[in-house]
Amino acid sequence: MQDTRSLLLETSFPNIYRSNLDTLQVNLGYLCNLSCTHCHVNAGPTRTELMDKDMVDLVLTFINQNGVGTLDLTGGSPEMNPNFEHLVVEARRMGTLVMDRCNPTILMEQGYEHLPEFLAEHNVVINASMPCYQEQNVDKQRGKGVYRDSIASLKRLNDFGYGKEDSNLVLNLVYNPDEPILPPDQQSLKEDYQLALGGEHNIVFTDLFALANMPISRFGARLLAKNQFEDYMKLLRGSFSEENLNSVMCRSLVSVDYQGYIYDCDFNQMLMMQTLATDKPRPHLRDLFDRNLEGSPIAVGEHCYGCTAGQGSSCGGALA
Repeated sequence: MQDTRSLLLETSFPNIYRSNLDTLQVNLGYLCNLSCTHCHVNAGPTRTELMDKDMVDLVLTFINQNGVGTLDLTGGSPEMNPNFEHLVVEARRMGTLVMDRCNPTILMEQGYEHLPEFLAEHNVVINASMPCYQEQNVDKQRGKGVYRDSIASLKRLNDFGYGKEDSNLVLNLVYNPDEPILPPDQQSLKEDYQLALGGEHNIVFTDLFALANMPISRFGARLLAKNQFEDYMKLLRGSFSEENLNSVMCRSLVSVDYQGYIYDCDFNQMLMMQTLATDKPRPHLRDLFDRNLEGSPIAVGEHCYGCTAGQGSSCGGALA
């Protein structure tokens, strides 16, 4: 697989600096039951990297001592880490909001059927991958049968109250295009999803997040293979919006990999771009205890235009 890393490190992207730390985004490992064509983590069923129990407990200690508002769990499929439920239970006991970046098909896998009830019991916010409301497009991007299993999983989540107006259980769907284009207007797309999923499957959800694909890992390799990398980068640079700099996720988030090393965002993690928040050569979560990150510089590269192009793109959807 071709690597875009060397093409992204030199950049004219504006300098940006940290505000207060609010969110700890923890990658629990690269193991996943799917191997999606756009995956910037290069996750899949054969990956063995998983955060161990000692590191999970260090994450919990950090949350407790630093008053972290949101624990954002990602992967791979974070639920496939054996310590996932322990982490959720203890973080919620501290009063921390827990967000699960969920590939909904995992809820249909043997051994994970109890998860909808577990997630509902602990009031976990679910951001569920649903890259399209049409079966053909989803299966092309994520694998045969994924749309069918995703629909079944979303129905189960609805059964437990997720996404319903009279419930406090939040179910957000996440869209990203499978082509080198910017996502369409988020609100208009949400209405299309509501019509399609509600009309055909009686599925409801709280919100829709439209994300741009980053030119790294599998998606980046595909761009290079199809000679589309330069055109996509021109699109991202040409669509840059300075207003989006105020609300990019890296200003209030720290990304932690499965070994506990820290980065300014999940994309920088995959590019091995160390955070500039400390003077350590390879900073670890242990180095952040009792440290004020406000005002620290953020490591940037050409891929950062992906978060600031057009309506903007972050783990919480459009910025504009």
